[in-house]
Amino acid sequence: MKPTILQPAEIEKRSFAIITEELGNRTFPDGVAEVVKRVIHTTADFDYADNLAFSPDAVERGKQALRQGATVVTDTNMALAGVSKTTLAKFGGKAVCFMADPDVAREAKERGVTRAAVSMERAAALEGPVLFAIGNAPTALIRLHELIEAGQVQPALVIGAPVGFVNVVESKELFIGSDTPHIVACGRKGGSNVAAAIVNALLYQLYTREGFES
Repeated sequence: MKPTILQPAEIEKRSFAIITEELGNRTFPDGVAEVVKRVIHTTADFDYADNLAFSPDAVERGKQALRQGATVVTDTNMALAGVSKTTLAKFGGKAVCFMADPDVAREAKERGVTRAAVSMERAAALEGPVLFAIGNAPTALIRLHELIEAGQVQPALVIGAPVGFVNVVESKELFIGSDTPHIVACGRKGGSNVAAAIVNALLYQLYTREGFES
C-alpha cells in the first residue's frame, strides 16, 4: 500500500488519534494524559503508559514554573536540542546544558567525577525557577539528589529519565516518593528524547490553553 503524504501537523494529529485509540479504556488525570501521550508519540512505546511516575501536582508545578520563565537544565545537548526553545521563550524561559563547557570538563577531570555531576553543581547556582530534564546520566540525578538533600538547590521539577543499566534504576528511585516534584520514567527505559518530550508536553499545554498565537 502506497503511503499517503501528509503535512506535519496532520501527521501529529493522526498519530495522537491512534495513540488514544490504542490506549483503549485507559484514563489519566488531566495534564498527565498529555505527558503520557507525548512520550508515547516520541518513542512509539506504550510501556510509558505504565512506567511514568508522577509526584502529586507534578504537572501543575512544572507548568507554573514554566509560566514564570523557568530555566530548563538538560544533561545532554541532544535533550537541549529537543526542547522547544521557541515555545519556552514565549514565557521568558530558556534551556541550557553545561556538559560541553570546557571548564566543566576540566573540573570533572581534576576532581575525578563525571561532567554530569559538575553540571548539576553549576545548575544549582542558577537564579529563578529551574526544571531539570535528565535523560542520559544517572550520575546527574544522583548528584542533584545530594544537592537537594544539602539544601543547595530546590528544583521546581525534576524529570528523571536516564536510560541504561548501571545505576539507572537506583538513581530514579532516589526521587520516587520524595518531596521533590518529579516525573520519572521507572526502570531502565528513558533517554534524552523522553526528557525533552516531557518538557514539551508541559509547554504545549501552556501554549494551547493560554491563547498564544502560532
